[in-house]
Amino acid sequence: MSGLVVVTGASTGIGRATAILLSQRGFDVIAGVRTQEAAGALLDHAPVEPVIVDVTDPRQIAALRDAVGDRPLAGLVNNAGVSVAGPLEFMPLDELRRQLEVNLVGHVAVTQALLDPLRTRGGRIVNIGSVGGRVALPFLGAYAGSKSALWSVTEALRGELRPWGIHAAIVEPGSIATEIWSKAPEGVAATVEALGPRGEELYGEALGRTGEIAESISRGAIPPVKVAEVIHRALTARRPRDRYLVGRDAWGQVLARRLLGHRLFDRVVARQMGL
Repeated sequence: MSGLVVVTGASTGIGRATAILLSQRGFDVIAGVRTQEAAGALLDHAPVEPVIVDVTDPRQIAALRDAVGDRPLAGLVNNAGVSVAGPLEFMPLDELRRQLEVNLVGHVAVTQALLDPLRTRGGRIVNIGSVGGRVALPFLGAYAGSKSALWSVTEALRGELRPWGIHAAIVEPGSIATEIWSKAPEGVAATVEALGPRGEELYGEALGRTGEIAESISRGAIPPVKVAEVIHRALTARRPRDRYLVGRDAWGQVLARRLLGHRLFDRVVARQMGL
């Protein structure tokens, strides 16, 4: 299978690995990146077509649609994302809105803009979720909520777009060796600082433990290309699945919660995090 594919969030991590791999596998790739520097770096590795795209900016989404033009789309990979962490009790609502705007609303906006080219080809939509959409851990409620909602949107899209042969799937990775994990300790420190005295009193110790756990998890994280391989499969399989869970730790979390039940699972997590 070949054809034109759009990949958002291709500056780093999973999106970058996916744009490169799909290009190597014979696809023409429009890669949504945030900066010209990221575009240049990506072009050093693959002959993709970079486009500056912030998925919360309607004008840049329109420019992405113009870049596709009248070419039919074989696939759309909605990968752009951010992670906003912290206790929900003290999370600024603007930060919660930003989390949902990027990880959910932005994906819907890009999908709306590109549905006609997808309909022409009977292309596929692959949304990048997270195991967090199935297992929401403390201090990641905003992120997990965005990914859980993305799964629901993916399910609805698959039903709505079936008359045109457009399949929608979600890929749900566990810990991946990306900048999110390598910068976790810095992110935890910034989160604690932003809580203020009362928030630090209530949650500071547990958040510190979260940073230690993140560092431990990062040592077993799989490379982004492993996720890219699964995305390629979702785009090309004769009988694509609706959900793709990726990574040993992702499977471990889902199975542990299923086998232990939510009460015992919550107790185990609380003990690990010092809650």
